[in-house]
Amino acid sequence: MPHHHRRVLFEQTIHPHVPRNVNLVYKAEQAAAGFNTRFAVGLTQRVGTMWTAYTFAVLAIIGLLAILGVLTPLVALLVSWVSQTFIQLILLPIIMVGQNVLGRKSELQADEQFNTTQKSYHDIEQMMQHLCAQDAELLRHAHLLMHLLEKSGISLRQLEAEGTTTSHLDSFAQPPAAAATPATPTPIENEKQNA
Repeated sequence: MPHHHRRVLFEQTIHPHVPRNVNLVYKAEQAAAGFNTRFAVGLTQRVGTMWTAYTFAVLAIIGLLAILGVLTPLVALLVSWVSQTFIQLILLPIIMVGQNVLGRKSELQADEQFNTTQKSYHDIEQMMQHLCAQDAELLRHAHLLMHLLEKSGISLRQLEAEGTTTSHLDSFAQPPAAAATPATPTPIENEKQNA
């Protein structure tokens, strides 16, 4: 068989992004994290509960009672040190680290969504360029056919007059006409005709 050279109508370029499951990426990062990261995440998750709020409320009430003189002044100093020094200087940086680690999943999701949107946009552009190339090729074929018809001495008006410019869908709309087959007489009909 002879090898026919086929003209390439459109060259598609592939977008380099490969979608990934960010939940698995995040779980892998959490599994590979060290003690400090796990401790910060655990503390952040526990501090963000109502039980911690109740604990701080009790601490504040104890400090109020110490200021009012119900408890000793030493208790007021201890409550002040715990609430103003220990919690603010120690707990807040740990919570910030924990929030950064917990926010990493949202960052991964946003980054993946952006890359997937870029890939989708690229693919849509590729499809539109492919369709434009197909339109141009179809138009070229139509002009070529019109030129061949003119060279053969056939005009489009002649084709329209003869009714040959029907749609390719007309064959589906109208069932094909049954072929005329000569009816063969049955043996009984033969006997009647001969009699």
